[in-house]
Amino acid sequence: KQWYQRRVAITAGKIKQTMPLSDDLSAFRYGVHPDTLRKRYNVSDNVATNANNSQATAQFLKQYYSPGDLTKFMNHFGKGFPHLNKISHEVGPNSGKAGLEANLDVQYIMSLGANVSTTFWSTGGLNKGQEPFLEWLLDLSNTSQIPHIFSVSYGDHERTLSAEFMNRINLEFQKIGVRGVSVLFASGDDGAGCHRFEDESYTFEPDFPSSSPFVTTVGGTMFTAVFSDVNEKGNDISGGGFSNIFSMPKYQMETVSGYLNSSVKGLPDSKYYNSSNRAYPDVSAMSDDFWIIIDRLLMNVAGTSAATPTVAGLIALANDARLNAGKPVLGFLNPFIYLNPDIFFDVTLGPPSSACWLDDLEGYPLSEGWDPVTGFGTPDYHRLVAAAMKY
Repeated sequence: KQWYQRRVAITAGKIKQTMPLSDDLSAFRYGVHPDTLRKRYNVSDNVATNANNSQATAQFLKQYYSPGDLTKFMNHFGKGFPHLNKISHEVGPNSGKAGLEANLDVQYIMSLGANVSTTFWSTGGLNKGQEPFLEWLLDLSNTSQIPHIFSVSYGDHERTLSAEFMNRINLEFQKIGVRGVSVLFASGDDGAGCHRFEDESYTFEPDFPSSSPFVTTVGGTMFTAVFSDVNEKGNDISGGGFSNIFSMPKYQMETVSGYLNSSVKGLPDSKYYNSSNRAYPDVSAMSDDFWIIIDRLLMNVAGTSAATPTVAGLIALANDARLNAGKPVLGFLNPFIYLNPDIFFDVTLGPPSSACWLDDLEGYPLSEGWDPVTGFGTPDYHRLVAAAMKY
């Protein structure tokens, strides 16, 4: 079982620091907040303007957001750009204590995808002790109008789910993709992962739905130095690798083959992963030292569930440009992404992803172009929008 937020504090990652809320933001020379991301990804003060645009976060496992915390967050960290202070629509339960994951997701998707109508879509209950992904997707299938984008920061190890169940979920991903919906999943916070068998042998551990060929998977980066917001390196916790179940989709075959056949040093022995299957992540974004507000306290967190709403918000801005030009939204993103690798900042610095540390086995190394730590890298707003307008 894998609830990312629980491990490193959720795919929201570990809680690194808490401090009282203050109107004085001069202390925020350290860490990541909306202005940091907007500067790094060249968003500046650009916001959405189309009334028909929409985005959402999907929540499970009794993760609820606090409307009061959201308003305080946007009032504190949204002073440099027009924004909304409230969720536009709520679907499902939101009656419990504010959760780290839910607060993180809504605060950052609404900061990057500023002024976009945002839905908080919550699904209660469990499926054999795990997230009820299929119930959520069936609800979407039975709803006539749904948001254009979903940011999701939950997942499980592939080996804990049946292939039949995962393929059923993939069918629903394809159905909403045909409807023009972009679904982004956090890649997880275990790097390549590690599963040890009873005979003491071990293998890498892919996660689902991040390994699905029908979602866009977001890995994690971090700044190369404290008090720097210029260059990024791979975060070694960034989940990534190869599925044990799903074949490699055509849209990524050439790209991934280039990585596997390159001269990159330190590639793990192929016995630990299935190099002919779906490779992930596809893209990445900052995933460390994020400031959020929860229970009226400032909290510093990390994990790829911070990266996912960041990328989702940027995609919402690209959709906005297309909608304003009379074009449809981008929908299923991966064909667009693999056709346009130049819209990303290529992340080549950093250590290999983590793996079986007890056995001194490292995960995947970074490289120029795509790699299983950061995908193609992190998005540049201007190049993203320009490519989206030509697509």
